[in-house]
Amino acid sequence: MSNVLKCISPIDGSVLATREAMHLDDAKNAISKATTAQRNWKMRSLSDRVAIVRKAVQLLGEMNDEIVPELAWQMGRPVRYGGEFGGVLERSDRMAELAADALSPIIVEQSEQFERYINREPHGLVLVIAPWNYPYMTAINTVAPALIAGNAVMLKHATQTMLVGERLQSAFTNAGLPEGVFQNMFFDHDTTSTLIAEKAFQFVNFTGSVQAGRKIESAAAGTFTGIGLELGGKDPGYVMDDANMDVAVETLIDGAMFNSGQCCCGIERIYVVESRFDEFVEKSVDIVSKYTLGNPLEEDTTLGPMAQIRFAEHVRSQTNEACEQGAKRLINSALFPADSGAYLMPQILVDVNHSMRVMNEESFGPVVGIMKVKNDEEAVRLMNDSVYGLTASLWTVDTERAARLGDSIDTGTVFMNRCDYLDPSLCWTGCKDTGRGGGLSVIGYHNLTRPKSFHLKKSV
Repeated sequence: MSNVLKCISPIDGSVLATREAMHLDDAKNAISKATTAQRNWKMRSLSDRVAIVRKAVQLLGEMNDEIVPELAWQMGRPVRYGGEFGGVLERSDRMAELAADALSPIIVEQSEQFERYINREPHGLVLVIAPWNYPYMTAINTVAPALIAGNAVMLKHATQTMLVGERLQSAFTNAGLPEGVFQNMFFDHDTTSTLIAEKAFQFVNFTGSVQAGRKIESAAAGTFTGIGLELGGKDPGYVMDDANMDVAVETLIDGAMFNSGQCCCGIERIYVVESRFDEFVEKSVDIVSKYTLGNPLEEDTTLGPMAQIRFAEHVRSQTNEACEQGAKRLINSALFPADSGAYLMPQILVDVNHSMRVMNEESFGPVVGIMKVKNDEEAVRLMNDSVYGLTASLWTVDTERAARLGDSIDTGTVFMNRCDYLDPSLCWTGCKDTGRGGGLSVIGYHNLTRPKSFHLKKSV
């Protein structure tokens, strides 16, 4: 019995694309092909592997004029923002630059008697399970370094962005990547879980919800398969008394609302010192009130629909419940007549507290709560009052103060005067229910390889 995967466009609810999920036996055959191809791929020189990955990224960039509206149809991001190629190029280029140092042997001894060193050995076959919200950038975070390190890769992309994997497959094939080294796969959830449980992969990297992450861990239990998980977030921003207010407002609100709030490290809660609270709120309302919610294919649209109606309903539920509990909406609904279904108007809430779901449960939509705080200690306590820990954004002119506070925050990345950004030179990681492991940077290569020690005695 066939299992058809469907991409429902958030623009108009139409079926944009369908693909048949692969049968388990066919998946196992593809895995066998990948395993064979990987043995030869890892023997290619590092410079060859880097060159092919860079060529594939270049070819992907040449498709951008087609990709941008295709993304709008799949997940709703407005075409005015030009897609994701800039981020894909930045991340893949940086990982290519880091590869030689990250993958070079650690030399312990080179003497007349001994050679002792530690190599970085590719895991083998890496499964990348990528999300729909930034479908190219989140995929390339693992795909590029995994291939450069000598692994074979299977990509299982979200059904919502099922066309992305096909674009990547085309780019890698045309760049000269040997057949079987990168394969775009259409697996359903049951097949994915079965393959992981049967130890079909040597490493699995998953980006998505906490609930789905738990299922990945459960499937891998007892297999000793390496796993990297980037899960939920409820990222905070803290505006201090000495912050550049105009820049703080513009950046944090963009971090909360861009991509209709569907950003892994988007700002979901903001704390402002009481002496600057009214100023921050007033400026925030002014910015958000000027957004245009509508068809993402139109150039004047700044906010498109959320990827699915159920995502929008989740945020509406959080917001309505918070207002029933005493929160106050500040954005006038009359400014956003398109608000219905997957099209969700942006909202700023004040008079919020941590008993409300909108302040303690991931929203992943265009809503942000803003709270007044007395001092740094209260702000740190509130920022840490979360089951998540991906990023935290601190706003001050005092670097020493930001570093001191950052040491007290349970998070994967501390930003000062920035937010909602992934620096490929730094490890992308989280703590608590945000997951475990780390991508990009030198550490990303370490997670996509294993140490292999050589102890060579020259004389007997």
